[in-house]
Amino acid sequence: MSETKKPETSEVPKYPNVEIAVKNFGPIAEATIDLRPLTVFVGPSNTGKTYFSTLIYALHGIFDGFSRIPLPAIFRSLSKTDHGSQKGLSAAFFSSEEEAQHIVSKLAASNRPFTFSDLPQEIRKLAMSNFKDSIFSGRALEVELGRCFDIGSVSEIIQKTDSQTDEMKVALKVYEESQALWNFNIKTDKSEAIGDGYLNEDMILLTENKWLAAESLDLEELLVLCPEIFPGLNVAQRERYYLPAARSGIMQSHRVIASSLVGGATRAGLTPLAVPTFSGVIADFMQKLILHSETTEPDERITYLADTLESDVLAGQILMKPVPGGYPEFLYHPKQIEDEVRLTRVSAMVSELAPLVLFLRSGIHFNDTLIIEEPEAHLHPGAQTDIALTLAGLVRAGVRVVVTTHSDWLLKEIANLIRIGELKRKGVQKVKKMAQVHWLLPEEVGTWWFQTDGIVKQIPFDPTEGIEPKDYEDVADKLYDSSVNLQDLLEEVNREGKEWD
Repeated sequence: MSETKKPETSEVPKYPNVEIAVKNFGPIAEATIDLRPLTVFVGPSNTGKTYFSTLIYALHGIFDGFSRIPLPAIFRSLSKTDHGSQKGLSAAFFSSEEEAQHIVSKLAASNRPFTFSDLPQEIRKLAMSNFKDSIFSGRALEVELGRCFDIGSVSEIIQKTDSQTDEMKVALKVYEESQALWNFNIKTDKSEAIGDGYLNEDMILLTENKWLAAESLDLEELLVLCPEIFPGLNVAQRERYYLPAARSGIMQSHRVIASSLVGGATRAGLTPLAVPTFSGVIADFMQKLILHSETTEPDERITYLADTLESDVLAGQILMKPVPGGYPEFLYHPKQIEDEVRLTRVSAMVSELAPLVLFLRSGIHFNDTLIIEEPEAHLHPGAQTDIALTLAGLVRAGVRVVVTTHSDWLLKEIANLIRIGELKRKGVQKVKKMAQVHWLLPEEVGTWWFQTDGIVKQIPFDPTEGIEPKDYEDVADKLYDSSVNLQDLLEEVNREGKEWD
């Protein structure tokens, strides 16, 4: 990777613990997975890696990420009040200056922490009603699962085997080491879906040492501090990005597909023929491409990763060129060549990495979630290890990352980055220069093995072996045995002058 323009990095933000459990979910008979800053899914094809990745994407959409308090869309709607001004938000949250001062006194108290139950009644009521009514009565998860998986009914996801019941379960639990925060459960059969959940009103929002000299705060100043209590109060929404395995083909044809769909959407273009549909993850990916803009204020820690991918892997730049039709055209500008090349004429490697570069440059920010299917696709082994560095850099920049992979090279480099992180934690300075940006800690990485029997198991990091799925070992042993046997046979033929049978 490039050693120029390395930005300063910091520790990964403290995420709440997120555990997602499923039973009878598509190819997955049973899985309980806790999301880490970097979560890796490995295993044979058709074992559920994409199913679980899509589930994470859907749940993220329902709950606007996995924050300490689930408040989907509440604060985004409130932030529009009075053009998002603090005055408008104040009116939405606090009925009087006295109520605000009451909160301030609790914040300033040194004898106990500040809990959810200490919040104004209207805030608690709003949170609880939205959590229960919108999520469960509104069947939001059913709708989002149907959209993301491109299905008419959630029952279509239920695993169809003789050994399983016709019931699917999904459970989401958000917690910290010292306390439960909230959970969500849904089970569905062929006829109905039933959901329930729990929001801990005794959860600690701020410790007693967090606020000093808060007695002087007025109503408006308190509102400025509220985003630390309710991260959702920040107008900046936690975004989700999904890079599907088919991204190369989409990058090469998205303008044709988009223009055809828009042309057919006019009344004159409507026909009685059935129109094929996209899954939600594909549709969202295409929409982000169509609406792509580089005017968003970038994060230098993340744009650095885009720059190094371009210089060290792509040997050129990915460019966006606005065109009169409204759909951006993406081009590749190779190094030392004046002409720009359309993505329809570039190698599969370039079109595979182009959307990642685009999203890194002007889309993905701190606290977002990025899901990538097979980031190693069409890449040389050396480039696959560079992708591991990119993933680690995203973790260091505060992005939660989920990947599916079949690459042993990617896993080996992730293991090396964990070893670098351990050396840094022990104070060892003699490590690679790249360790300033690219390193991981064992607790930041979770690797999960998806099997043909439908049971998902964790692969622990081993300081000696690294991250080594047993199936990979079996393949390596089989290849080694085969090569030894063939070499022995060749040597025997050469010694005795025998001919092949």
